[in-house]
Amino acid sequence: MKKIFVLIVILLAAFGILYIGMPVISYGFWGLPVGIAVLTAIWIALNLKVVPQYNTGVQTFQLKSKDKAPVYILILVFIYSTVIPAITSMPLLHTQEYRNLIGNVEVGENLSTHMAPISMEKVRVVDQSLANLLGDKVLGAQPALGSQVRLGTFNIQKVRNNLYWVAPLLHSGFFMWNQNEQGTNGYVMVNASNERDVKLVQEIGGKKVRIKYQPEGYFNDFLERHVYMNGYYTVGLTDYSFEIDDDGVPYWVITKYKKTIGFFGEDATGIVVVNCETGKCDEYSIGDAPAWVDRIQPDTFVENQLNDWGNFVKGYWNFSNESKLQITQGATLVYGEDNKSYWYTGLTSVGADEATVGFVLVDTRTKKTVWYKQSGATEAAAEKSARGKVQEKRFSASHPVPYNINNIPTYVMTLKDDGGLVKMFAMVAIEDYTIVGVGNTLTETLMAYKNAFNMAGNKINPKGSTKKLILNSVVQRINSDIKNGNSFYYFTIEGKPNIFIGSSQISNELPVTFAGDSIVISFDDDTQGLIDISSFKNRSIGKR
Repeated sequence: MKKIFVLIVILLAAFGILYIGMPVISYGFWGLPVGIAVLTAIWIALNLKVVPQYNTGVQTFQLKSKDKAPVYILILVFIYSTVIPAITSMPLLHTQEYRNLIGNVEVGENLSTHMAPISMEKVRVVDQSLANLLGDKVLGAQPALGSQVRLGTFNIQKVRNNLYWVAPLLHSGFFMWNQNEQGTNGYVMVNASNERDVKLVQEIGGKKVRIKYQPEGYFNDFLERHVYMNGYYTVGLTDYSFEIDDDGVPYWVITKYKKTIGFFGEDATGIVVVNCETGKCDEYSIGDAPAWVDRIQPDTFVENQLNDWGNFVKGYWNFSNESKLQITQGATLVYGEDNKSYWYTGLTSVGADEATVGFVLVDTRTKKTVWYKQSGATEAAAEKSARGKVQEKRFSASHPVPYNINNIPTYVMTLKDDGGLVKMFAMVAIEDYTIVGVGNTLTETLMAYKNAFNMAGNKINPKGSTKKLILNSVVQRINSDIKNGNSFYYFTIEGKPNIFIGSSQISNELPVTFAGDSIVISFDDDTQGLIDISSFKNRSIGKR
């Protein structure tokens, strides 16, 4: 009878470990040995006997167990959890395997060639923290909804060629989950290029959006448990990201991974896509993943693999740190000229502060890695430079996002007040963070940045600068304006419908130019509507 009782208790404990702990039942994962150790400990505890002992007339008690098998099992579990990982996973013994985990690192010629020129309307001006503020504001406008749900994590993704921050509505607690058996109703979309474009999506095609399976669900509605119990208990799962397809249907995109170096060396192998309402799980390899999925390679995997690649460049025994590299501030999701998404980060020598030795773009789907050996500023140095331009205002800077501005790799940031609201914008040249432009709008910022760049004499990346056009014409109209302490002159010329703009820093002849003057100007051959001049010469001065 006791054996049956012990067996029932162990089976119940095993069910509890599987249902609550959800250990991965596969080699290299710690959950399995921990679960076995717990069950073995329970087995030992249930089979202990209290044996009285007499010593010089004093009675004591001693715990004894007849069965030695549990002790041997615990010894084996200890060896499995310590000795085997040390042999199969230690970097000292597997240095090259760790370094090669990122795969072949190609060397690119110019970072700007990988990043297409972008119009100002497409520049990302909303970061994750601002998206959270805007999303909370949407929920606050509907008190009945806001008391039942909370916002999940915002992830950035491309939806029909536009960048959006997207976050699900999640249950605010157990009782709210219990009242909403069908799940929460909807998600929030924030246009990354326009902070006024914020949407609460609760219906698609007349049908309510339901997020039944989620991280704030309970019992079988708990997302991780739902996936685990649907057959994914033998593979590693991570990076549970909320994404929508091009029709707006919400899914959870989960990365499958394996341990490639003993108990370490995590590497993505594919994804599991879970329908938020029905719970249907579809598995895809990396090559077969739907086109709308942006994230397959988790940023943590990429960061660790890049650091291993840079750390073991000269093997394990390299205490002088010769040629060692490390990433700068972590990976940022950006989009390249081929419309694909990439993890972007700088590379710096170990011990370096503000300078980089290059930049890396890693395809977020295939993990193809390209290293651009261009020196430049780290993200932290760029933020410091941007804040210094308006230091009297004490603004904070958002995390820099790299773009191709006039074929010059450029960090673009927002400058925010203490409340987290965007007040100004900043552009900083990646290769020379002393070239900075700030403004109240992106257009103003671009003008200031181009002026700063032109004044620098194109000393950075001269081969990458945009082709200059030169015009000889006559001024029709001209007027001035002062922005951020600089005088800007707007003018039109004969034969061109565009409005041209330049600052007094470009030429001291601009302030003394009038309608009817003959001029020679040069400007970048780009697609911007308001044309910033690079040089200005008034041929009428001295002829009056």
